[in-house]
Amino acid sequence: MINILQNLATQESLDMTAAGNETLSLFDILLKGGFWLIPLAALWVIAIYIFVERLRGLNRASKTPFDFMDQIKSMVIRGDVSGAKLLCAQTNSPIAKMIEKGISRIGSPLKTIEASIENVGKIEVYKLEKNLSTLATISGAAPMIGFLGTVSGMIQAFIAIAQEEGSVSPKLLSTGIYEAMVTTAAGLVVGIIAYLGYNYLVAKVQKAIHFMEYTSIDFIDLLQEPQQNGH
Repeated sequence: MINILQNLATQESLDMTAAGNETLSLFDILLKGGFWLIPLAALWVIAIYIFVERLRGLNRASKTPFDFMDQIKSMVIRGDVSGAKLLCAQTNSPIAKMIEKGISRIGSPLKTIEASIENVGKIEVYKLEKNLSTLATISGAAPMIGFLGTVSGMIQAFIAIAQEEGSVSPKLLSTGIYEAMVTTAAGLVVGIIAYLGYNYLVAKVQKAIHFMEYTSIDFIDLLQEPQQNGH
C-alpha cells in the first residue's frame, strides 16, 4: 500500500512538472532575463511616452484652419492689421506664431520681416523636434543593452557549467543559453519599435516644416504686392 502511494505521489509530481514546462508563459520567460530587463523596461516606457506625447503635439501643431491664410491676406490687404494679429493670437499653431511676428513687423524692410519670421520658425521647429533625439538614442541603446545582458548571462552560464562535476547535461547548457538570449530579444524589440516610431515622427516634423516654409513665403509675397502695385 505504501509503495502504491509513493508511486502515485511520484507520478503526480512528474505530471505537475510536465504541465509547468508546457505552460511556460512569456512573462515567465522574461523573468529569466534577469537584471538587464529592468533598464530595457525603463527604456520601453520612455520610448512609448515620447512617441505618444510627440504624436499628440505634432497633431496639435498641424491643426491650422484651412482658410487661415485667406483670412490673413484679406485683412492685410484691407489694412486691418489688428484683426490679423488677433486671428493669429487665437490660432494655436507654429504657422500662426510666425505670421503674427511678421505682421507685427509690417512697415519694416522685407529683410527684417523675413529674419523675424525665420527666427520664430527656428524656435517652433525646435519645439516640434523636442525629445526626438532621445527616442533615436533609445533605438540604438536598447539592442546594445540587450547584447550586454546576453554576454553577461552567457558568462554566468559557462561558469555554472565549469563548476558542474561530471558530464554536463544538455538541459543545463540549453537553459543557460536561452535565458541569456532573452535580453537580446527584448533589446531588439524595444530598439526596433523606437526606431520605427522615431522615423515616423521625423517624417511628420519634416512635413510640418515644409508647410511652415511654404506659408511664410506666401506671406512675404503678400507684403511685396503693394510695393509692386505702387511701382
